[in-house]
Amino acid sequence: MQVGEVSELWRYPVKSMRGDRVVSTEVTERWGFPGDRGWAVRDEQASEIRGAKRINSLLQFHARYLEEPAADSTPAIEITCPDGTVVRSDDDEIHDALSAATGRTVTLWPRRSPDDHEHYRRGRITRADIRAQLDLGPDDPFPDFSTLPEDLLAELFDYVTPRGTYFDAMPLSLATTTALGSLQATVPDSLIDARRFRKNVIVAGEPGAEGFPEFEWVGRQLRIGDVVCEVTTPIARCVMVGLPQAELPHDRNILKSLVRNTGMDLGVYLRVVEPGRITEGDPVHLD
Repeated sequence: MQVGEVSELWRYPVKSMRGDRVVSTEVTERWGFPGDRGWAVRDEQASEIRGAKRINSLLQFHARYLEEPAADSTPAIEITCPDGTVVRSDDDEIHDALSAATGRTVTLWPRRSPDDHEHYRRGRITRADIRAQLDLGPDDPFPDFSTLPEDLLAELFDYVTPRGTYFDAMPLSLATTTALGSLQATVPDSLIDARRFRKNVIVAGEPGAEGFPEFEWVGRQLRIGDVVCEVTTPIARCVMVGLPQAELPHDRNILKSLVRNTGMDLGVYLRVVEPGRITEGDPVHLD
């Protein structure tokens, strides 16, 4: 059954920095889109990889690859800082430039081996820290993370990201325009834009449809172009969805609406069953 078509594809070279739309891309089992979240910023004061949940200004940086990545490669990148300064990952001054721009002592890293435990290790975190990162009030419930695989949850207890990657949890994500439109209806004064949610695949659903149909696809398979994926779990959102980026303003009402209406979830994670290529305009079928 066709449930829509691919309307946008997004790749983010650096964890928590802005990325770009791509017209077409290979999709792999291990990495999703080659080069997606291939780099990350490490806060040397905290001795921890950090994203925009903790360093909010990262969403004001834009990163692009200087050559197209393939498979597990992480080619050099160019980063445009909020003040317009442009630096490259292979510049000697890259760490100093990013530290000055973020106001913290940070370093930039390509993906490291999963055996580099200390690189990925999570620092001490309290429930108050988690509430701040999720922008939760004192009476707001925590999102349900139990739908993630048990081995992944166990790893994320000790490590900021799954070792060997810079993904929050899984390598490929999807949202529908139907879900984005339904969210917009709950916050009519907000600017809902796919960039706020950092999904890889945006699927245009049937015009006029309502609700969050991708939640109903969990446990089933999607065929997207040449690629077959299993829809694994909804994705819990955090403070990042309301942070300013590019021309999008700061807006806390977006996350508050998700807390009220979806338990903080928007979009779903995918597990690649059959790799291949997807292109904007490809039909999306639910098996």
